[in-house]
Amino acid sequence: MKLFHRLRPLVLGCLLPAAAALASLPAAAETIVMASTTSTEQSGLFAHLLPAFKKASGIDIKVVAQGTGQALDTGRRGDADVLFVHDQAAEEKFIAEGYGVKRYPVMYNDFVLIGPAADPAGVKGKDIVQALKKLSAANAEFISRGDKSGTHSAELRYWKEAGLDDKKGSGYRACGCGMGPALNMASSTGAYVLSDRGTWLSFKNRGKLAVLVEGDERLFNQYGVMVVNPAKHPHVKAAAAQKFVDWVISPAGQQTIASYKIDGQQLFFPNAKP
Repeated sequence: MKLFHRLRPLVLGCLLPAAAALASLPAAAETIVMASTTSTEQSGLFAHLLPAFKKASGIDIKVVAQGTGQALDTGRRGDADVLFVHDQAAEEKFIAEGYGVKRYPVMYNDFVLIGPAADPAGVKGKDIVQALKKLSAANAEFISRGDKSGTHSAELRYWKEAGLDDKKGSGYRACGCGMGPALNMASSTGAYVLSDRGTWLSFKNRGKLAVLVEGDERLFNQYGVMVVNPAKHPHVKAAAAQKFVDWVISPAGQQTIASYKIDGQQLFFPNAKP
């Protein structure tokens, strides 16, 4: 006992500075999960956008990049706190079903039809519907995402408008993959493929591919952001997720989106509504 009393000041002298040092350490950053389309990840936008948000808020975001349909299903299961996707009809259905709090438009770009620069099917131009008719007639090689993504949904709309839901030609292939892998497949096989412009601009393995169809107003590609409804999933970090939404539609977030460029070309165009 006497030994303990003699050692006590020494023990306290060691423990108190250690405790003070621990108390001075910064608290671990809060982390939320965002389910998002592959185009926002593979285009490099999030590597540019999310560090700016963390600097402004102290909040980390873990991104689960998947097709928009899969991202919405992730939200329905409560496995994400916020969604950043691009299929407006599906997003509005998600909100109507009560899985999301509110949908906010945040930015846009466009889809483009990519294909061999030699364009053996002769699709080059502005009209996406006429281009698909030519691809079908020529049985041209076409790589579809086939993954219920926003890009895949848009592609299916265009085939429907062309009256070719079930007549896409013998060269039609669904890869069930993200935008980057689909572009790689098209590059290696000389196939046609529908892509969002952002991923195309950041794509390095272009080979002999080129943009063949662009400028059709039907190729407009709107992105939206939504907080998953905590009334459906009480564990959702709704307050932190809303901070991201509020920031990304604010002037600071919108300017950060606009400032992301590759080789001087802007990939996404902010259009949040105040």
